[in-house]
Amino acid sequence: MTTPHDHRRLGRELDLFDTDPLMGAGLPYWLPDGAAVRHALEDYVREAERRAGYQHVHSPVLGKRELYEISGHWSHYSEDMFPPMELGGEQVVLRPSLCPHHALIYRSRSHSYRELPFRMAELGGMFRSELSGVLGGLTRVRAIQLNDAHIFCTVDQVAEEAYAALELIRRAYDAMGIRAARFRLSLPGAGGKYVAAPELWRRSTGLLREVLDRSGVAYDAVAGEAAFYGPKIDVQIADPAGRESTLSTVQVDFHQPERFDLRYVGADGAKHRPVMVHRSVIGSLERAVAHLIEAHGGAFPPWLAPVQLVALPVSDAEVEQAEGLVRRCLDQGLRARLAGPEQGTLSARVRAARLVPYQAVIGAREAAADLVAVRLRDGRHLDPGPTEEALRRIASLIHAHSTDLIGR
Repeated sequence: MTTPHDHRRLGRELDLFDTDPLMGAGLPYWLPDGAAVRHALEDYVREAERRAGYQHVHSPVLGKRELYEISGHWSHYSEDMFPPMELGGEQVVLRPSLCPHHALIYRSRSHSYRELPFRMAELGGMFRSELSGVLGGLTRVRAIQLNDAHIFCTVDQVAEEAYAALELIRRAYDAMGIRAARFRLSLPGAGGKYVAAPELWRRSTGLLREVLDRSGVAYDAVAGEAAFYGPKIDVQIADPAGRESTLSTVQVDFHQPERFDLRYVGADGAKHRPVMVHRSVIGSLERAVAHLIEAHGGAFPPWLAPVQLVALPVSDAEVEQAEGLVRRCLDQGLRARLAGPEQGTLSARVRAARLVPYQAVIGAREAAADLVAVRLRDGRHLDPGPTEEALRRIASLIHAHSTDLIGR
Protein backbone atom coordinates (compact mmCIF):
# COMPACT_ATOMS: atom_id res chain seq x y z
CA MET A 1 0.00 0.00 0.00
CA THR A 2 1.38 3.42 -0.94
CA THR A 3 0.31 6.93 0.04
CA PRO A 4 1.03 10.34 -1.55
CA HIS A 5 3.85 10.83 0.98
CA ASP A 6 5.26 7.29 0.79
CA HIS A 7 8.97 7.83 1.41
CA ARG A 8 9.97 5.17 -1.12
CA ARG A 9 8.45 7.22 -3.94
CA LEU A 10 8.96 10.74 -2.59
CA GLY A 11 12.53 10.10 -1.45
CA ARG A 12 13.51 9.16 -4.98
CA GLU A 13 11.57 12.00 -6.58
CA LEU A 14 13.34 14.49 -4.31
CA ASP A 15 16.75 12.92 -5.01
CA LEU A 16 17.31 11.96 -1.39
CA PHE A 17 18.26 8.29 -1.82
CA ASP A 18 18.16 5.45 -4.30
CA THR A 19 19.19 1.82 -4.75
CA ASP A 20 21.12 -0.19 -7.29
CA PRO A 21 20.89 -3.95 -7.87
CA LEU A 22 24.68 -4.19 -7.88
CA MET A 23 24.76 -2.89 -4.31
CA GLY A 24 21.95 -5.25 -3.34
CA ALA A 25 18.53 -5.23 -1.72
CA GLY A 26 18.20 -3.39 1.56
CA LEU A 27 21.34 -1.34 0.89
CA PRO A 28 20.21 2.13 -0.23
CA TYR A 29 22.69 4.88 -0.96
CA TRP A 30 22.32 8.55 -0.02
CA LEU A 31 22.31 11.26 -2.67
CA PRO A 32 23.69 14.73 -1.75
CA ASP A 33 20.36 16.16 -0.56
CA GLY A 34 19.57 13.05 1.48
CA ALA A 35 23.06 13.08 2.95
CA ALA A 36 22.49 16.72 4.00
CA VAL A 37 19.37 15.71 5.96
CA ARG A 38 21.22 12.81 7.52
CA HIS A 39 24.21 14.96 8.50
CA ALA A 40 21.90 17.56 10.07
CA LEU A 41 20.36 14.83 12.22
CA GLU A 42 23.80 13.52 13.17
CA ASP A 43 24.97 16.99 14.19
CA TYR A 44 21.81 17.59 16.21
CA VAL A 45 21.93 14.37 18.18
CA ARG A 46 25.68 14.50 18.85
CA GLU A 47 25.35 18.01 20.27
CA ALA A 48 22.26 17.07 22.30
CA GLU A 49 24.15 14.11 23.75
CA ARG A 50 27.26 16.18 24.45
CA ARG A 51 25.18 18.68 26.40
CA ALA A 52 23.58 15.80 28.32
CA GLY A 53 26.95 14.50 29.49
CA TYR A 54 27.59 11.74 26.96
CA GLN A 55 31.09 10.90 25.70
CA HIS A 56 31.36 9.74 22.09
CA VAL A 57 33.33 6.73 20.92
CA HIS A 58 33.94 4.84 17.67
CA SER A 59 34.06 1.05 17.47
CA PRO A 60 34.54 -1.47 14.63
CA VAL A 61 31.63 -2.96 12.72
CA LEU A 62 33.22 -6.41 12.98
CA GLY A 63 33.74 -8.63 16.00
CA LYS A 64 34.85 -12.17 16.68
CA ARG A 65 32.07 -14.72 16.94
CA GLU A 66 33.17 -15.32 20.52
CA LEU A 67 32.17 -11.74 21.41
CA TYR A 68 28.56 -12.42 20.45
CA GLU A 69 28.61 -15.80 22.18
CA ILE A 70 29.51 -13.99 25.40
CA SER A 71 26.88 -11.25 24.90
CA GLY A 72 24.17 -13.81 24.15
CA HIS A 73 23.48 -12.56 20.64
CA TRP A 74 24.76 -15.77 19.05
CA SER A 75 22.41 -18.05 20.99
CA HIS A 76 19.38 -15.72 20.98
CA TYR A 77 19.74 -13.65 17.81
CA SER A 78 21.93 -15.48 15.27
CA GLU A 79 19.06 -15.95 12.79
CA ASP A 80 19.12 -12.18 12.23
CA MET A 81 22.92 -11.99 11.87
CA PHE A 82 25.04 -12.36 8.77
CA PRO A 83 27.06 -15.61 8.56
CA PRO A 84 30.56 -15.59 10.05
CA MET A 85 33.56 -14.91 7.82
CA GLU A 86 36.77 -16.93 8.14
CA LEU A 87 39.73 -14.65 8.81
CA GLY A 88 43.14 -15.96 9.82
CA GLY A 89 41.72 -19.09 11.40
CA GLU A 90 39.08 -17.11 13.32
CA GLN A 91 35.45 -16.36 12.64
CA VAL A 92 34.44 -12.70 12.51
CA VAL A 93 30.90 -11.36 12.25
CA LEU A 94 29.26 -8.12 11.12
CA ARG A 95 27.82 -6.80 14.35
CA PRO A 96 24.03 -6.84 14.85
CA SER A 97 24.24 -4.24 17.64
CA LEU A 98 26.74 -1.92 19.31
CA CYS A 99 26.25 -2.92 22.94
CA PRO A 100 28.88 -5.70 23.11
CA HIS A 101 31.54 -3.31 21.80
CA HIS A 102 30.54 -0.67 24.33
CA ALA A 103 30.71 -3.23 27.13
CA LEU A 104 34.28 -4.02 26.10
CA ILE A 105 35.19 -0.33 25.96
CA TYR A 106 33.81 0.15 29.48
CA ARG A 107 35.67 -2.95 30.68
CA SER A 108 38.98 -1.75 29.23
CA ARG A 109 39.43 0.79 32.05
CA SER A 110 38.78 0.67 35.77
CA HIS A 111 35.88 2.77 37.06
CA SER A 112 34.94 4.31 40.38
CA TYR A 113 31.44 4.96 41.65
CA ARG A 114 32.35 8.66 41.39
CA GLU A 115 32.39 8.32 37.56
CA LEU A 116 28.90 6.89 37.37
CA PRO A 117 26.68 7.31 35.52
CA PHE A 118 29.15 6.81 32.66
CA ARG A 119 27.35 7.73 29.42
CA MET A 120 28.84 6.36 26.19
CA ALA A 121 27.37 7.25 22.77
CA GLU A 122 28.10 6.37 19.16
CA LEU A 123 26.60 6.86 15.72
CA GLY A 124 27.67 3.48 14.44
CA GLY A 125 26.97 0.92 11.76
CA MET A 126 25.33 -2.42 12.42
CA PHE A 127 23.93 -5.12 10.17
CA ARG A 128 20.84 -7.30 10.11
CA SER A 129 20.27 -10.25 7.79
CA GLU A 130 16.72 -9.20 6.89
CA LEU A 131 14.77 -11.40 4.47
CA SER A 132 14.17 -9.86 1.05
CA GLY A 133 10.39 -9.93 1.52
CA VAL A 134 10.46 -7.46 4.43
CA LEU A 135 12.92 -4.96 2.97
CA GLY A 136 11.53 -1.59 1.89
CA GLY A 137 12.98 1.83 1.21
CA LEU A 138 14.73 3.15 4.29
CA THR A 139 12.51 1.56 6.94
CA ARG A 140 13.84 -2.01 6.72
CA VAL A 141 17.44 -2.21 5.56
CA ARG A 142 20.42 -4.51 6.04
CA ALA A 143 23.04 -1.86 6.84
CA ILE A 144 21.92 0.45 9.64
CA GLN A 145 23.46 3.60 11.06
CA LEU A 146 22.23 3.72 14.64
CA ASN A 147 22.17 6.57 17.14
CA ASP A 148 23.05 4.40 20.10
CA ALA A 149 24.21 4.93 23.66
CA HIS A 150 24.86 2.90 26.77
CA ILE A 151 24.81 4.26 30.29
CA PHE A 152 26.71 2.33 32.94
CA CYS A 153 25.26 3.21 36.33
CA THR A 154 24.25 2.00 39.77
CA VAL A 155 20.84 0.46 40.39
CA ASP A 156 19.79 3.63 42.20
CA GLN A 157 20.64 5.73 39.12
CA VAL A 158 18.72 3.65 36.55
CA ALA A 159 15.32 5.33 36.83
CA GLU A 160 16.74 8.86 36.61
CA GLU A 161 18.91 7.98 33.59
CA ALA A 162 16.04 6.29 31.77
CA TYR A 163 13.78 9.26 32.51
CA ALA A 164 16.43 11.67 31.19
CA ALA A 165 16.68 9.58 28.02
CA LEU A 166 12.92 9.91 27.49
CA GLU A 167 13.28 13.67 27.87
CA LEU A 168 16.00 13.72 25.19
CA ILE A 169 13.63 11.80 22.92
CA ARG A 170 10.78 14.22 23.60
CA ARG A 171 12.92 17.26 22.76
CA ALA A 172 14.24 15.62 19.60
CA TYR A 173 10.71 14.86 18.39
CA ASP A 174 9.71 18.47 19.01
CA ALA A 175 12.70 19.69 16.97
CA MET A 176 11.96 17.24 14.15
CA GLY A 177 8.29 18.20 14.10
CA ILE A 178 7.06 14.65 14.66
CA ARG A 179 5.08 12.92 17.39
CA ALA A 180 4.95 9.49 18.92
CA ALA A 181 1.99 7.31 17.96
CA ARG A 182 2.20 5.57 21.33
CA PHE A 183 4.57 4.32 24.01
CA ARG A 184 5.01 0.59 24.48
CA LEU A 185 6.43 -1.31 27.42
CA SER A 186 7.89 -4.31 25.61
CA LEU A 187 7.94 -7.44 27.74
CA PRO A 188 9.15 -11.00 27.17
CA GLY A 189 6.91 -13.65 25.70
CA ALA A 190 6.90 -17.43 25.75
CA GLY A 191 9.70 -19.56 24.33
CA GLY A 192 13.48 -19.66 24.47
CA LYS A 193 14.13 -16.34 22.79
CA TYR A 194 14.74 -14.62 26.11
CA VAL A 195 17.42 -14.90 28.78
CA ALA A 196 16.18 -17.10 31.61
CA ALA A 197 16.59 -14.81 34.63
CA PRO A 198 13.14 -14.14 36.17
CA GLU A 199 14.40 -11.90 39.00
CA LEU A 200 16.37 -9.66 36.63
CA TRP A 201 13.33 -9.32 34.36
CA ARG A 202 11.16 -8.39 37.34
CA ARG A 203 13.58 -5.69 38.50
CA SER A 204 14.07 -4.26 35.01
CA THR A 205 10.36 -4.15 34.28
CA GLY A 206 9.62 -2.46 37.59
CA LEU A 207 12.18 0.26 36.88
CA LEU A 208 10.77 0.98 33.42
CA ARG A 209 7.20 1.12 34.74
CA GLU A 210 8.40 3.65 37.31
CA VAL A 211 9.93 5.78 34.55
CA LEU A 212 6.81 5.66 32.38
CA ASP A 213 4.54 6.52 35.29
CA ARG A 214 6.75 9.47 36.25
CA SER A 215 6.75 10.68 32.64
CA GLY A 216 2.97 10.80 32.65
CA VAL A 217 2.60 9.15 29.25
CA ALA A 218 -0.02 6.54 28.47
CA TYR A 219 1.51 3.22 27.48
CA ASP A 220 0.62 -0.32 26.51
CA ALA A 221 2.39 -3.35 27.95
CA VAL A 222 2.96 -5.86 25.13
CA ALA A 223 4.39 -9.37 25.59
CA GLY A 224 6.83 -10.78 23.07
CA GLU A 225 8.47 -7.49 22.06
CA ALA A 226 11.34 -7.27 24.58
CA ALA A 227 15.00 -7.53 23.68
CA PHE A 228 16.38 -10.99 24.49
CA TYR A 229 18.28 -9.56 27.49
CA GLY A 230 15.68 -7.25 28.99
CA PRO A 231 12.46 -5.21 28.73
CA LYS A 232 12.34 -1.86 26.94
CA ILE A 233 10.32 1.25 26.36
CA ASP A 234 9.61 1.51 22.63
CA VAL A 235 8.52 4.83 21.18
CA GLN A 236 6.24 3.91 18.28
CA ILE A 237 5.71 6.01 15.17
CA ALA A 238 3.09 5.52 12.45
CA ASP A 239 3.30 6.11 8.71
CA PRO A 240 0.46 7.82 6.75
CA ALA A 241 -1.17 4.41 6.24
CA GLY A 242 -1.22 3.81 10.00
CA ARG A 243 1.52 1.16 10.04
CA GLU A 244 3.56 1.27 13.24
CA SER A 245 7.28 0.84 13.76
CA THR A 246 9.72 1.53 16.59
CA LEU A 247 11.96 4.58 16.29
CA SER A 248 13.39 5.25 19.77
CA THR A 249 14.04 2.93 22.69
CA VAL A 250 15.11 2.87 26.33
CA GLN A 251 16.18 -0.49 27.76
CA VAL A 252 17.40 -1.76 31.13
CA ASP A 253 19.96 -4.56 31.03
CA PHE A 254 21.29 -6.53 34.02
CA HIS A 255 22.35 -9.40 31.74
CA GLN A 256 25.31 -8.11 29.69
CA PRO A 257 27.12 -6.49 32.65
CA GLU A 258 27.19 -9.96 34.21
CA ARG A 259 28.19 -11.71 30.99
CA PHE A 260 31.12 -9.33 30.49
CA ASP A 261 31.93 -9.20 34.21
CA LEU A 262 31.67 -5.41 34.30
CA ARG A 263 32.66 -3.74 37.56
CA TYR A 264 33.08 -0.47 39.36
CA VAL A 265 34.72 0.28 42.70
CA GLY A 266 32.16 1.42 45.24
CA ALA A 267 32.48 3.83 48.16
CA ASP A 268 33.23 0.80 50.33
CA GLY A 269 36.28 -0.08 48.22
CA ALA A 270 34.64 -3.28 46.98
CA LYS A 271 33.80 -4.18 43.39
CA HIS A 272 30.18 -3.88 42.31
CA ARG A 273 28.21 -4.68 39.14
CA PRO A 274 26.85 -1.73 37.12
CA VAL A 275 23.54 -1.76 35.28
CA MET A 276 23.53 -1.04 31.55
CA VAL A 277 20.84 1.31 30.21
CA HIS A 278 20.55 1.14 26.42
CA ARG A 279 18.91 4.11 24.69
CA SER A 280 18.50 5.52 21.22
CA VAL A 281 17.11 9.04 20.81
CA ILE A 282 16.34 9.03 17.07
CA GLY A 283 16.85 5.35 16.31
CA SER A 284 18.42 4.47 12.98
CA LEU A 285 19.12 7.37 10.64
CA GLU A 286 17.47 5.41 7.84
CA ARG A 287 14.16 4.96 9.63
CA ALA A 288 14.27 8.50 11.05
CA VAL A 289 14.68 10.05 7.59
CA ALA A 290 11.98 7.79 6.14
CA HIS A 291 9.54 9.00 8.80
CA LEU A 292 10.54 12.63 8.33
CA ILE A 293 9.90 12.39 4.58
CA GLU A 294 6.44 10.98 5.19
CA ALA A 295 5.54 13.23 8.11
CA HIS A 296 6.50 16.43 6.27
CA GLY A 297 5.95 15.42 2.66
CA GLY A 298 9.51 16.58 1.93
CA ALA A 299 8.92 20.05 3.45
CA PHE A 300 11.34 19.49 6.31
CA PRO A 301 11.76 21.86 9.24
CA PRO A 302 14.24 24.56 8.14
CA TRP A 303 17.18 23.12 10.09
CA LEU A 304 16.72 19.76 8.35
CA ALA A 305 15.98 20.99 4.81
CA PRO A 306 18.59 19.86 2.25
CA VAL A 307 18.55 23.40 0.82
CA GLN A 308 17.57 26.05 3.35
CA LEU A 309 17.68 29.10 1.09
CA VAL A 310 17.53 29.47 -2.68
CA ALA A 311 18.71 32.70 -4.31
CA LEU A 312 16.46 33.74 -7.21
CA PRO A 313 17.84 36.58 -9.37
CA VAL A 314 15.07 38.10 -11.47
CA SER A 315 17.37 38.50 -14.50
CA ASP A 316 20.97 37.96 -15.56
CA ALA A 317 21.81 41.44 -14.22
CA GLU A 318 21.27 40.23 -10.64
CA VAL A 319 23.15 36.91 -10.88
CA GLU A 320 26.36 38.30 -9.41
CA GLN A 321 24.48 39.69 -6.40
CA ALA A 322 22.69 36.34 -5.97
CA GLU A 323 26.00 34.45 -6.07
CA GLY A 324 27.28 36.74 -3.34
CA LEU A 325 24.18 36.00 -1.27
CA VAL A 326 24.82 32.27 -1.56
CA ARG A 327 28.42 32.75 -0.40
CA ARG A 328 27.26 34.77 2.59
CA CYS A 329 24.77 32.04 3.49
CA LEU A 330 27.50 29.41 3.36
CA ASP A 331 29.65 31.57 5.64
CA GLN A 332 26.79 31.58 8.16
CA GLY A 333 26.52 27.79 8.06
CA LEU A 334 23.40 27.73 5.88
CA ARG A 335 22.80 25.39 2.97
CA ALA A 336 22.04 27.63 -0.02
CA ARG A 337 21.89 27.36 -3.81
CA LEU A 338 21.51 29.63 -6.79
CA ALA A 339 18.60 29.15 -9.21
CA GLY A 340 19.41 31.48 -12.10
CA PRO A 341 17.39 32.65 -15.11
CA GLU A 342 18.82 29.85 -17.25
CA GLN A 343 16.59 27.50 -15.24
CA GLY A 344 13.39 29.16 -16.43
CA THR A 345 11.07 31.99 -15.55
CA LEU A 346 10.99 33.34 -12.01
CA SER A 347 7.59 31.75 -11.36
CA ALA A 348 8.88 28.39 -12.65
CA ARG A 349 11.93 28.60 -10.41
CA VAL A 350 9.76 29.47 -7.40
CA ARG A 351 7.61 26.39 -8.13
CA ALA A 352 10.70 24.20 -8.45
CA ALA A 353 11.90 25.49 -5.06
CA ARG A 354 8.50 24.96 -3.40
CA LEU A 355 9.99 22.84 -0.58
CA VAL A 356 12.87 25.21 0.20
CA PRO A 357 12.02 27.13 3.40
CA TYR A 358 13.42 30.49 2.25
CA GLN A 359 13.32 31.81 -1.31
CA ALA A 360 15.30 35.03 -1.71
CA VAL A 361 14.18 37.05 -4.73
CA ILE A 362 16.71 39.62 -5.95
CA GLY A 363 15.59 42.22 -8.46
CA ALA A 364 17.24 45.45 -9.61
CA ARG A 365 16.15 47.36 -6.51
CA GLU A 366 17.45 44.69 -4.10
CA ALA A 367 20.74 44.32 -5.96
CA ALA A 368 21.42 48.05 -5.90
CA ALA A 369 20.69 48.49 -2.18
CA ASP A 370 21.90 45.10 -0.82
CA LEU A 371 18.35 44.14 0.10
CA VAL A 372 16.62 40.80 -0.08
CA ALA A 373 12.91 40.00 -0.48
CA VAL A 374 12.26 36.67 1.22
CA ARG A 375 9.36 34.48 0.16
CA LEU A 376 8.50 31.69 2.59
CA ARG A 377 7.61 28.28 1.23
CA ASP A 378 4.10 28.57 2.71
CA GLY A 379 3.43 31.51 0.38
CA ARG A 380 3.98 34.35 2.84
CA HIS A 381 6.24 37.23 1.87
CA LEU A 382 8.51 39.30 4.09
CA ASP A 383 9.10 42.94 3.28
CA PRO A 384 12.43 43.62 1.51
CA GLY A 385 15.11 44.33 4.08
CA PRO A 386 18.88 44.47 4.57
CA THR A 387 20.49 41.20 3.51
CA GLU A 388 22.65 40.82 6.60
CA GLU A 389 19.68 41.29 8.92
CA ALA A 390 17.59 38.73 7.04
CA LEU A 391 20.39 36.15 7.09
CA ARG A 392 21.01 36.64 10.80
CA ARG A 393 17.33 36.04 11.53
CA ILE A 394 17.18 32.92 9.36
CA ALA A 395 20.44 31.53 10.75
CA SER A 396 19.23 32.13 14.32
CA LEU A 397 16.04 30.12 13.72
CA ILE A 398 17.93 27.30 12.03
CA HIS A 399 20.65 27.04 14.64
CA ALA A 400 17.94 26.94 17.33
CA HIS A 401 16.32 23.95 15.51
CA SER A 402 13.05 25.80 15.24
CA THR A 403 10.21 24.26 13.26
CA ASP A 404 8.80 27.74 12.60
CA LEU A 405 9.75 29.66 9.45
CA ILE A 406 9.87 33.17 10.91
CA GLY A 407 9.81 32.73 14.69
CA ARG A 408 7.15 33.74 17.12
